[in-house]
Amino acid sequence: MIERASPADRAFLAMDTGEVPEQFGVVLLLGEGADGPVTLEHVLKLIAERVPAVPRLRRRLVAAPFGCGGPVWADDPSFDVRQHVRTVRCTPPGDAQALLDTALSVIMHPMPRTAPMWSATLVTDVAGSAGALVLVLHHALADGVGGLAVLTRLVDAPRQAPEAAFPRPAPGRAALARDALHSRLTAPRRARAAWRLLRASTGAGGGLRPPRAAPTSLNRRTGPRRRLGAVHTDLAALRNAAHSHGASVNDAVLVAVAAALRRVLRGRGEFPDAFVVTVPVSGRRPEAESALGNMVSPMLVSVPAVGTVPDRLRRVSAQVRAHRAAATGPAPIALLGWLFRPLARLGGYRWYMNHQHRFHTLVTHVHGPAEQVAFGGVPVVSAVPVTVGDGGNIPVHFEVLSYAGTLTLAATADPDHFPELAELTEALSAELDLIVRYRGAGGS
Repeated sequence: MIERASPADRAFLAMDTGEVPEQFGVVLLLGEGADGPVTLEHVLKLIAERVPAVPRLRRRLVAAPFGCGGPVWADDPSFDVRQHVRTVRCTPPGDAQALLDTALSVIMHPMPRTAPMWSATLVTDVAGSAGALVLVLHHALADGVGGLAVLTRLVDAPRQAPEAAFPRPAPGRAALARDALHSRLTAPRRARAAWRLLRASTGAGGGLRPPRAAPTSLNRRTGPRRRLGAVHTDLAALRNAAHSHGASVNDAVLVAVAAALRRVLRGRGEFPDAFVVTVPVSGRRPEAESALGNMVSPMLVSVPAVGTVPDRLRRVSAQVRAHRAAATGPAPIALLGWLFRPLARLGGYRWYMNHQHRFHTLVTHVHGPAEQVAFGGVPVVSAVPVTVGDGGNIPVHFEVLSYAGTLTLAATADPDHFPELAELTEALSAELDLIVRYRGAGGS
């Protein structure tokens, strides 16, 4: 079977032209193990045993011969798990912020495209812990949902796939040519459906000429540096509070983010009433949740930052319900890949992102395991999601991950253009508490 890189996979490769790689990761804090700190040898052994359950972790992108279609995911005959697993010491004093700083430096390190684009790093000398594991993937390999599928295959008691022969030979020129010809012949039949999907997904993303987001000092061109902060809250309490006003957890997160940003901008003498947020929406069907690749489309939501908590939750919920279905189709960058990719390689995407006025920030939300998992018998205490890339003129964005009853909001910021990261995380915590307390006080 020929596994082509999807148009969205190729789009992320084309976008990766800046100083900051298009990569994402998850930071898994390990509890104290019965046998002491986790060792690199133990991590290597476990991952080597489990990598076969995720075939793409042993595959790299290979260009097809001229006229034979796009690149394919092919087994890497020189794959060696030891080239993907390493260890680093946590920056002193080894506390929570030091772990975030160390993990961010790992995630920011570019991965070569000549090998499978992932890594696993054991962080040692973490205070009160057996260590931490930082799993990193390039965005061409998977989106956030696909990345979590990788995680579930690498932790204890994964769903094992049958062991396949490795490495399989790459498809030959004749097979690639036949596959490419079949794709070209069926393209006209797919064109009409693709056009409908493009119109719908473009509309959910604000259309071709969306209203300009209110001008604020948030939209500053970013540089190569990043800082990371994280806030944790009780998932059940936030869910109950959101549901009491007909909203979802994700709606509540958006409301908290907008209000927290307003608190920060208030210190700059700015008082915006709302923020336009890009929310990636997964187009995966339930049966495809474990598949890798990229299947997300952007949805724009205007999130009020003032007013009562119930009113803001209801307004956000109404917008999301109205546009979510349209945003579950293929992303415009995939449907227009033939145009997007060459423009992105020439710097067109970077130029656009440096000058865009569609939105103020981005919030990505994925659902992790509902129950606590373990790695090598050591419990995973918490999980922090992190995404990096060329920020354009968006100096702060957010990743949200639910895991074992806890919701974690991670804020990634360019410290040269958004120096108030500590104030932001404090404001986020306060706004989440406000939403929960409002429900507990019987507000409506």
